[in-house]
Amino acid sequence: MKITDYNVLSDEELLALLHQDDVLSLQTIFNRYYKSLCQFSSVFTKEITASEVLIADLFIKLWDNRKQLEIRLLKPYLFQSAKNLSLNHLQKRKDPINLLKTTDLKESLKSGYLTPFEILTNRESQQRILSFINLLPQRQREVLLMSRIQQIDKSNIAPLLGITVRTVETTLYHAIKSLRILLSNQARKSS
Repeated sequence: MKITDYNVLSDEELLALLHQDDVLSLQTIFNRYYKSLCQFSSVFTKEITASEVLIADLFIKLWDNRKQLEIRLLKPYLFQSAKNLSLNHLQKRKDPINLLKTTDLKESLKSGYLTPFEILTNRESQQRILSFINLLPQRQREVLLMSRIQQIDKSNIAPLLGITVRTVETTLYHAIKSLRILLSNQARKSS
């Protein structure tokens, strides 16, 4: 039987075809998940180019190991793999994780929006907040960064992390509450 439209196939059907060396199934999986995987990866790497390379590598590995892989659910597998690759990438760089968007100094100075003092103050504030975000539990940190920094909608975060929208909302609430407590405790210590 000749398949004419791979886009209507389920992930399970595409996986079965992938095991049979069907390159069009890989292309369909790629088209279905590449953009969201890159966006998800960039939450960790903060570099869209690095994320694009990591996700491209993920699909190459998926194709190269298609016979050996025992994947039950494709979407969670892809997102977990993307997360692992992103975290490994950060460990290899041995740079501190940049969790907040940093101000592009050249653009800010050209446009005249920020003075050097404002830029310095902004950076110091960001670094302080970063240190507190790093203290949050991993899931809270992920949801907070995706929602507030990457501006990903809660309804899109849920499938990326394999949780419900309600769980995203609850986790975000707890993350913000914890962050406020940490910041207020720090403010009290400073004064």
